[in-house]
Amino acid sequence: MKKILIVDDSKAMRLIVTRCLRQAGYGHCTFVEACDGDEALVSIKAEAPDLVLSDWNMPRMLGIDLLKAARAAGEKVRFGFVTSEVSEHIKTEARAAGAEFVISKPFTPESFIMAIGT
Repeated sequence: MKKILIVDDSKAMRLIVTRCLRQAGYGHCTFVEACDGDEALVSIKAEAPDLVLSDWNMPRMLGIDLLKAARAAGEKVRFGFVTSEVSEHIKTEARAAGAEFVISKPFTPESFIMAIGT
């Protein structure tokens, strides 16, 4: 994995996710950020990330809608959620739309290692 797109409307949360990914051993990756789903769709096309890590609740476009829009555009990028939404309904909806995993906040470096792998 070479490039990870982190999508969250909170700059602080994007920094926390990046730091945690580095602690989990992904420091060799390039990190790209997007503050919402619209920006993320542009970044997916322009940056061709290997993985998208998205929040669920964001203004203008929910993370699940971002995933659905990316898939509708033919994007096959690996996709996971990092969210405070932890209900089984959310996890089921995420997987049905093509997400590989849902990491619940608060998270640890081990959370990313278990979900992403190497």
